[in-house]
Amino acid sequence: MTIDKSLKVRAGAIRNRNVLTRAERLTKLQDAERWHEGDPVLGMPKVRVQKISLKKKKKAKGKEDEK
Repeated sequence: MTIDKSLKVRAGAIRNRNVLTRAERLTKLQDAERWHEGDPVLGMPKVRVQKISLKKKKKAKGKEDEK
């Protein structure tokens, strides 16, 4: 079986993915204490993937910036 393009990591292009690998899901669930060692791997609870968006800085109007 081949790996989906969104799961491949290229050296220069690291971006947010909307699909986590099973290992990533397990670590997030363990951090939140929703999965413990010995629990079945099939039927795991869903994990939300948070998207990070950068806000653009607003430019200040007037001559105050020139001083």
